[in-house]
Amino acid sequence: MQFPESWLRSFCNPALSSEQLADLLTLSGFEVEERQPVAPPFSGVVVAEIVEAAQHPDADRLRVCKVNAGGAELLQIVCGAPNARVGIKVPLATVGAELPPGEDGKAFKIKVGKLRGVESFGMLCSARELGLSTDHGGLLELAADATNGQNIREHLALDDQLFTLKLTPNLGHALSVMGVAREVSALTGAPLTLPAMSPVAPAIADQLPVKVDAPELCGRFAGRIVRGVNPKAATPAWMVERLARCGQRSVSALVDISNYVMFELGRPSHMFDLDKVHGGLQVRWGRAGETLKLLNGNTVTLDEKVGVIADAQQVESLAGIMGGDSTAVGDDTRNVYIEAAFWWPEAIQGRARRYNFSTDAAHRFERGVDPASIAEHIERITALVLEICGGQAGPLDDQTLRLPEAKPVTLRVARAAKILGIPVTQAECVQVMQRLGFAFTEGEGTLTVTPPSWRHDIQIEEDLIEEVIRVLGLHRLDDAAPLGPVVPRVLPERVRPLSLLRRQLVDLDYQETINFSFVEERWERELAGNTDPVRVLNPIAAPLSVMRSSLLGSLIAVLRHNLAHRAPRVRLFETGRVFLRDASATDGALEVAGLRQPRRVAGLAYGPLDGLQWGGKDRQVDFFDVKGDVEALLAPRRATFVAAEHPALHPGRSARVELDGQPIGWVGELHPRWRQGYELPQAPVLFELDLDALLQRPVPAAKTLPRHPAALRDLAVVVGEGVTHDALMAAVAAANDPIVQSARLFDVFKPAQPTADLAAGERSLALRIELQDESATLTDERIEQAMAAVTASLQTRVGARRRG
Repeated sequence: MQFPESWLRSFCNPALSSEQLADLLTLSGFEVEERQPVAPPFSGVVVAEIVEAAQHPDADRLRVCKVNAGGAELLQIVCGAPNARVGIKVPLATVGAELPPGEDGKAFKIKVGKLRGVESFGMLCSARELGLSTDHGGLLELAADATNGQNIREHLALDDQLFTLKLTPNLGHALSVMGVAREVSALTGAPLTLPAMSPVAPAIADQLPVKVDAPELCGRFAGRIVRGVNPKAATPAWMVERLARCGQRSVSALVDISNYVMFELGRPSHMFDLDKVHGGLQVRWGRAGETLKLLNGNTVTLDEKVGVIADAQQVESLAGIMGGDSTAVGDDTRNVYIEAAFWWPEAIQGRARRYNFSTDAAHRFERGVDPASIAEHIERITALVLEICGGQAGPLDDQTLRLPEAKPVTLRVARAAKILGIPVTQAECVQVMQRLGFAFTEGEGTLTVTPPSWRHDIQIEEDLIEEVIRVLGLHRLDDAAPLGPVVPRVLPERVRPLSLLRRQLVDLDYQETINFSFVEERWERELAGNTDPVRVLNPIAAPLSVMRSSLLGSLIAVLRHNLAHRAPRVRLFETGRVFLRDASATDGALEVAGLRQPRRVAGLAYGPLDGLQWGGKDRQVDFFDVKGDVEALLAPRRATFVAAEHPALHPGRSARVELDGQPIGWVGELHPRWRQGYELPQAPVLFELDLDALLQRPVPAAKTLPRHPAALRDLAVVVGEGVTHDALMAAVAAANDPIVQSARLFDVFKPAQPTADLAAGERSLALRIELQDESATLTDERIEQAMAAVTASLQTRVGARRRG
């Protein structure tokens, strides 16, 4: 929320500088996000009155003006502004004045000039030339009662400061200048001055029938008729100035008054053109199929979940959000109906976002507006309407249906002292509640507080404790070390830290990326085969509408971003949770019923295998490179890679990763369909593994070094082309000979044409067998016996025959 400091000080003026006031608000929970002057620095600009304006003898668009700047003599100024005319008062930059920097960043200094042969002793200024706005349509016209020669910064209060507060949702009571002033008064003890809100005596008896059919939508509704208003009346300059400094553009007197009271008192209101209302008004929930053209020009379709104000023929307003176009006040308005209401926050929250816009009114009603001051605030609006636009007011119609119940909250002084960690007395707590204007009763060591109508956020004891320290000051808190011991949690030896896994991935040349847990529904459908993802009820953006069940989509999105920035080689990994529907899941400390949230780690490799280098030929990363990275992550445990199909991966270049017979993830090249669908020049290779399984590691066990040397034997066998490496290794292991320690495939041979020992559809595989007996030296006889067992097992299990 933005407002000028001068407006705040008109309510409460503590003996603090602007900087001290900003610091006080920030330390009290009302963060001052920005503080800046109303106008940039400039000097030498005064109020001047044009007393003569003659046409320039040599220029059609220039006028030679004589101005009274408060001195003994008139000054001659040559000016090209279209509104330079006799009688108006405008800013004059005198000779020697320095104006705000222009587009070149340099200050503009005024000198005696000569335009088309006529001397000019200064410059008449527009609002843009003074840095007040972007309007360059003509000279900035000042009030007729401005004093000639007065410094323009003083006349327009340009040394005023603009405060911008960044308020959390629980601070709805501070969404007005009065609300902030109330807090400043409580924090400093400075007196609070509120605007007069005396009842306006009715001059006419007219009333508009209003029926509230939904008390759960509207708890209180008030309004009155004002007849004979002048809609073309000029908004007072002081009101226009304050609205502008709140970031609000002046529209018309009636609209400006409504906006002004909203910023002043935090009271959103609405003015209906009474002559465009058919019959009376009805406050109710919308109906399916109803439509409403809003003041912003949008036409929205309504349903039973949004509140409306309707007349006898149609819907006229979106309750608590925005008025309708059909009853908007305009230049032909003569009679108005002023409305203000208490809309339940739950009935307004999220409704504006459904229609992709937000309003100042909805922003306030969503957080809760004071229901007790509606009548007084309508009196304030009415008084301003009568003062500025004239007219005659009718009696106030005020209907109270159901208001929030102010539930007492008990504050235990001892509890406050324990939570804050500093000594707090009951007398100090009493003083805080008095300064805040909270009603309370005292007990033995307790205060039972009834929150005022404007404080919807006071609900539990901790809320009151927060108020105590806010008012007493955060400087009271000690910067002592915590008393509770900080005990590190030691992981069991069989579990390696996640940080260690991250470092290992970085060592393998992958870079970590962090993405949202909610993703595009398309990714889930195409890359995870998930047709029923967990949906986000209130997504931060339309594409991020579902919870991810796989990390692959996020990595591909990051790859596309890198490729768009001309990155030729990309290595990425991410760790995080995925979200899967599981009817067997139950509620727990970290679990939600019906939802399983396992942790995963995923990686992506794209482009050349190595960076630019001279030691070898460039080649693109492939399935086996990433398979080797996965094996390195799992070492010393050995995984099995089983050919299988995954929705995101190439059906012939992908594998399911199994560990101890249990599937733990996938590795493979991106499916050609998705490579084309996601507009990738070539297919990346990806893996996704169960993180908890990956973090498990065997506990090291001591083992004596072998006392006898190992023997190596090579074995070449002929097998069919369909025999896989895994099947080959399983057949060697099935020999179950104790001295066979390991086997490694080191050669594959398939001739171009069939030979005497290799028929069509066959190939030769060469294995190196390691043999060792820890208790005795191997003999040739024992070695041959073991090799015979391996050969027999290969023949039995995969149909191999020994190659001569």
